[in-house]
Amino acid sequence: MNIYLRFFESEILVNSLSEAFDFLQSIPDIDVDEFLMNDLTQYIESDITYPKRYKVRGRAYFIVIKTTAKTLEEFKEIGLQAKDNTRPAEVRERPQDVFLTQNEGWYDATINFKRVVCLPQTQKFQYCDTTFKARLRASCVQECYDRVIDHLRSRGDIDPRSQFPSIKGRNFECVFLGENPE
Repeated sequence: MNIYLRFFESEILVNSLSEAFDFLQSIPDIDVDEFLMNDLTQYIESDITYPKRYKVRGRAYFIVIKTTAKTLEEFKEIGLQAKDNTRPAEVRERPQDVFLTQNEGWYDATINFKRVVCLPQTQKFQYCDTTFKARLRASCVQECYDRVIDHLRSRGDIDPRSQFPSIKGRNFECVFLGENPE
């Protein structure tokens, strides 16, 4: 098991606790005392797999991650692969120009947005998740999105402070139905 340590732009991948302590002692902001050494030793020797962070001051932390990677480059590559795999397949594989592809016809659009509503008891406002569905004719996904957003913004019962998602986000879905929806 190797150890990845990072404090702002300083990072290293080591394979022993002594190397980890040497790295931490080389950073002037970090006070490597007996408590830190004991706690870090217990963390490394335990079965815990999640990362651990240690507070240095205010909002400054250094992180420690256990890994099987042999080099820093391999560790970063594993991280990039994991990050890419957490995104849904349809988002990963969706080309950026799909929004502009001309597909004249009918679309089913679904949008989830944060609607501002007034609570009658307190006369205060809060955000409420709201789903809006529409079937409309458009020339592309971008036009479909724009028309749905324009419609929602022009309605008198929807507060202008409501928040609408991006066309590329997961809170907007659009399905092309073709020329004749049935």
